[in-house]
Amino acid sequence: MVNSPKVAVLLPCYNEEGAIANTIHGFIQALPECDVYVYDNNSTDNTVNEAKEAGAIVRKEQRQGKGEVVRRMFADVDADIYVMADGDATYDPTAAPMLIQTLIDEQLDMVVGTRSIAQEAYPTGHILGNKAFSTLINQFFNASLTDVFSGYRIMSRRFVKTIPVLSDGFQIETELTVHALHHKLPLAEIPTDYHARPEGTASKLHTFSDGFKILSFIFFLIRDIKPLLFFSSAALSFAILSLLLGIPVIFEFMETGLVERFPTAILASSIGIIAIICLFTGLILDNVSRGRMEVKVINYKSYSLLETESNALKRSN
Repeated sequence: MVNSPKVAVLLPCYNEEGAIANTIHGFIQALPECDVYVYDNNSTDNTVNEAKEAGAIVRKEQRQGKGEVVRRMFADVDADIYVMADGDATYDPTAAPMLIQTLIDEQLDMVVGTRSIAQEAYPTGHILGNKAFSTLINQFFNASLTDVFSGYRIMSRRFVKTIPVLSDGFQIETELTVHALHHKLPLAEIPTDYHARPEGTASKLHTFSDGFKILSFIFFLIRDIKPLLFFSSAALSFAILSLLLGIPVIFEFMETGLVERFPTAILASSIGIIAIICLFTGLILDNVSRGRMEVKVINYKSYSLLETESNALKRSN
């Protein structure tokens, strides 16, 4: 008989006094056998003491940013299943057992607890931004996800230990989603309740500044994992600009035999050369990206699939 999986609850925190204790108690009650890890990110309030008193294992990450904290968590914590949530008591801990069971039964690498959002629980700007970015990612990766920014995620060991976290802030949820989509890892979304933050606490997410950072990071990821698409799009844009500038010069030369707008001809030719360079850059980097992806997939497959009592019993029957 195979033992039950070891579950670790990961809670990145920054100034969550008044919310972190309720969050920890909720997960301990829902998952009695779990270990709850709180990684404090330079809090200036009573977050650390509240977390310790609530029964969590408290550690620190001094580099500021949620992505920095998650990178450290993924590296330090050893478990079979990872439950990641925010420490602001907005996500529903009672849904965790169901999400975990879905991960096990369907042999998935990530289950995202999408948010059933009430207007008072989430600002309108955040809702609109979430929908816009979800649509953008779905278009690039031929997916149909509804909440790419949800921080409530259940992940397998092989997913956590093989993702090279590059983001440093609130881009982390986007990176987790894109990594799973790009490598065609099995994932699912399940609706969960999402609550308003406790009174006296405040969100650390800034709609416009963090939204711009997330958009920039999405384009960075697209350039990194789909270089042929990125650079061929740039090549096409430069080629069109080159033609717009160069065609009048060519027509003029055909009519008069002279190149009177010599600077325009040089500019059009230079932009055309840039277009060709972009195209070949994309072709070269596409091969490099494929090689990197193969290495990541091989590393991913080196981790065995989670084996549990329920799965062992199903096979024996």
